[in-house]
Amino acid sequence: MDFTDRIDECCFVFRGYNTTNLGRSGQLLDHEQYGPIFEQHLREASEIASGRLGISLDLIGRVRRGEETTLQSFPQAVALIMATEMAQMSILSKFFNVDISLAKRATGYSLGEITAIVCGGVIPFADALSVLLDFANDCAELGENTRMGIVFSRAGELPAEDIQRLCVQISAEDRGVIAVSAHLSPNTLLLLGQNDTVDRFNSLRKQRLPKEVHLRKNDHRWPPLHTPIVWQRNVSNRAGVQLQSVDGGFVAPKPPIISLVTGEVSYNAYNARELLTAWVDHPQQVWKAVCETLSAGVKTVVHVGPQPNLFPSTYKRIAENVSTQMSGTSAASLGKRIVSGMIDRPWLANLLPSQASLLRAPALEHVILEDWLLEAPDAS
Repeated sequence: MDFTDRIDECCFVFRGYNTTNLGRSGQLLDHEQYGPIFEQHLREASEIASGRLGISLDLIGRVRRGEETTLQSFPQAVALIMATEMAQMSILSKFFNVDISLAKRATGYSLGEITAIVCGGVIPFADALSVLLDFANDCAELGENTRMGIVFSRAGELPAEDIQRLCVQISAEDRGVIAVSAHLSPNTLLLLGQNDTVDRFNSLRKQRLPKEVHLRKNDHRWPPLHTPIVWQRNVSNRAGVQLQSVDGGFVAPKPPIISLVTGEVSYNAYNARELLTAWVDHPQQVWKAVCETLSAGVKTVVHVGPQPNLFPSTYKRIAENVSTQMSGTSAASLGKRIVSGMIDRPWLANLLPSQASLLRAPALEHVILEDWLLEAPDAS
């Protein structure tokens, strides 16, 4: 799939931290043409991280060894992910003449938004990475007792206010803080909670939330970015103070960037510091960002970074749901099938009249950039 001649129809989506962060980076590093560019970005990130963390860091060696990051090496994961995303975009620019500034939109989940800001020409890479690294160890330490819960409903839209209220009530018990970290869709969100708070939520939801609301606990531990848990180390304030004196931040990003703080195109020529400070502890508005890309007329989504999964899976779910609603073979049957199918997906039924752009989801093309680069005909 060649998207390079229609960049103005694309949205570039940068991925964030996950339990695995290498993807196909080893193949890109070993590539005859791409390797030197990839190595350059890994070396730069290694030098910045070594200076900020006070350690000797070799991201090139880590990638060559295929050594995955862990929560304990979260600061290295931050540097690795950002360097990988920057390298992929540099390769795309050098070998395929792609100018991201001409794209229709860009966005990013968690760390990905920071890379999007760098690629959008707002803040230099070294400054952005340095700010992140200065509180990355705190986030890793807070993550040692932080678990994730996926809250979802198979029947209808989640009662977001009731869920938020329950999180506040559990946090007030002084057994740990629990909060929403991401709104994935009207019927799915992510919670991050300390100690046994996710289990406590699961127990209380049976009494205080509709029976259609379920929770699935994730086995991994997570750095609690995008929640008030980071307040315990004053991460938000510290990041805000550092951002006040970084270089740049006085041009609007090109392309326009959808911030997951707001779920909208919110960056202008001076507010990057304010939004990035809020990014630290505000939940990620994934669903709003997805809707924004669809309403903007995006036709191709280019997923940047090593083995991206959250945004691709979110787009896939909505496309499948909409396709099921629209499974008729004629225009006459379309309305009937949509209405009859809504019985099983009332959350989608409520949205379609006001957000008709959701109907575009099945037609979106998706490009996993690392796969595309390695399979591109001109890459040999």
